[in-house]
Amino acid sequence: MATFARSTFSHSGYAAFRPSYPPSLFRTVLAYHNNTNPSSSPGTLLDLGCGHGLIARALAPHFSRIVALDPSAGMVAQAQRLTAPELASKITFRQGAAEDLRPFASDASVDCVVAGQAAHWFDYTKAWPELARVVRKGGTLAFWGYKDHVIVGAGPKVAEIFYRYTYGEGEACAGMESLARFWELPGRDILRESYRAIEPPAAEWGDVRRIAWDPDRKTGGLGESPPEEAMWQRKTLKLGELEGYVRTYSSFKNWQEAYPDLKSRADGGEGDVVDRMFDEVVDAVPEWKQVGEKWRDVEVDVAWGTVILLARRR
Repeated sequence: MATFARSTFSHSGYAAFRPSYPPSLFRTVLAYHNNTNPSSSPGTLLDLGCGHGLIARALAPHFSRIVALDPSAGMVAQAQRLTAPELASKITFRQGAAEDLRPFASDASVDCVVAGQAAHWFDYTKAWPELARVVRKGGTLAFWGYKDHVIVGAGPKVAEIFYRYTYGEGEACAGMESLARFWELPGRDILRESYRAIEPPAAEWGDVRRIAWDPDRKTGGLGESPPEEAMWQRKTLKLGELEGYVRTYSSFKNWQEAYPDLKSRADGGEGDVVDRMFDEVVDAVPEWKQVGEKWRDVEVDVAWGTVILLARRR
């Protein structure tokens, strides 16, 4: 998460191009929480790695108080700017991390703790003791994330191009290194492996559920029918929006810092790794190539692999 916390990271770009979370995801999280807390009051929600405040705002109607933390001061400022005054009285955005919750939550004061696209960055040698301290008996935990995407119906060639530029070793094309060595590890691998490395301690957490799904990279499609609860990150986007999303990758920010002279065409350069990636993607589909410079307006069906980890405090 160090990349996202830097002052040079585009927090406004992250907010603009990262996909939002659909109501179906929040229904799954709330159904689990309410099932284990059928008669409880709305209570307090703790949102870890809150980013620009999307989750806190979406869940505000369901809790009486929300404490939303992010290690990045820039993200916290962005969250505050995007939050309407009527919600700001209920949500407290602060700079903070899962590893030290003492300034933000007293013992057994939290009813539900969530982390969207953030749990793979936590140091659990410190986070698990803190979460066990602040979450009350019967309270719940919901961590979720989305990972590698496919353009549904575009075929295996397009899927292979994205994979080669994102994870392929060495050069993705002549003279252009891929993003592979610029991912922050082990966080990215933990996410790609569906949070299997994140194990709630059995002495403190029970009723653990892990809902995971991955698209079929070899065919570039959905593969076998995914569990309904897992198919929550699928959107119709313009190719230009998908390009903007790829530019929010932490690996791309790190790539830019390694190759400062390779400027994007939008910045007056001859093209960076994302420009070259989308050159190949567009060329791979005749209908997209045919529209020429207007390819960014082409709408596509994009699906991401997903994971939800749920647990209840004993």
